[in-house]
Amino acid sequence: MIAAVSSLRASPALAPALAPALAALALVLLAIPAKAEDKPGGSGKTSDKTSAVEINVARDLCRNMSSSLDMRFEGCDTIIRENTEQGHDLAMALRNRGHVFTERREFEKALNDLDRAIALSPDYACARSNRGRVFSLQKQYDKAIENYNEAIRIEPDFMLGYNNRGDAYKNLGQHDRALADFNKAIELKSDFLLAWDNRGETYHRMRQFDKAIADYSHILEIAPGAYNVLLRRGNVWRDMEQLDKAEDDYARVIKLIPNDARGWRNRGLIRMMKGDAKKAVADYNEAIKFDPNDAYSFNNRGFGKRKLGDNKGAMDDFRAALKLNPGLETATRSLRELSGKP
Repeated sequence: MIAAVSSLRASPALAPALAPALAALALVLLAIPAKAEDKPGGSGKTSDKTSAVEINVARDLCRNMSSSLDMRFEGCDTIIRENTEQGHDLAMALRNRGHVFTERREFEKALNDLDRAIALSPDYACARSNRGRVFSLQKQYDKAIENYNEAIRIEPDFMLGYNNRGDAYKNLGQHDRALADFNKAIELKSDFLLAWDNRGETYHRMRQFDKAIADYSHILEIAPGAYNVLLRRGNVWRDMEQLDKAEDDYARVIKLIPNDARGWRNRGLIRMMKGDAKKAVADYNEAIKFDPNDAYSFNNRGFGKRKLGDNKGAMDDFRAALKLNPGLETATRSLRELSGKP
């Protein structure tokens, strides 16, 4: 998993306690048509008091990490459009708007903003790291690593750069390099839980299960409601064939996010592995209710129904699985066996 810093620094004018009031004010001010400046070229001056207030609000929204993505976008877009910033301040606005484009998966627009930010401020480590993140999300990992290398060169203690470069190495299967980067990120900030999570996933991929469990358990001691980590730890217990512990973790996920299919289908699989087809089918019923487009839930429920003697229901599920995933061999083979047709 990779992350982006949404602001290099927050404006001291926006204390957290004032954020809700400022956001409400911004809803009004940002709806006012932008005033033209007296002179183009970013003098930092606006044509009247109203536009000056608008720019100040926009600047704070753009820079403050507590702003919503939409508010941050409006703030950054306003000050970029009004051309009131120069140099690194403009680069910061471009980088923050680029971050919003990235979250919206508008990658071309994100890269345009980040390229401009780096051209304005070549030693802007956050902009280079965020450009790396765009490439990583596009699975262009070599380009991502080039950008993370530059970010780390600029800021040798840039923990997020190490984490994100480690994530790229992990996705390239270069696990030793990934571990070295996650270790460095944790060394720089011992409570950097994202790096612990990524290191746990890397250990899992390397089948170093005990180390993966240790990292995930460390996170859960600090953040017991981290359901994604519970899911991943459950997967490690499953691969270790510690089925009771896996089932317990998935049950905690279901309790935390009952409307999410993942907990249900993962626990359903464990119950199938333990031979409890009736409970497995019940879990897959819930999983399909919340995610009717998952072919594997239909496929696995089909196996459960077949084991319970409900061949018609099993055939219906295998057909549903094949409709979603025509290449699913287990469903094809099972349907052929039940129908007696080649």
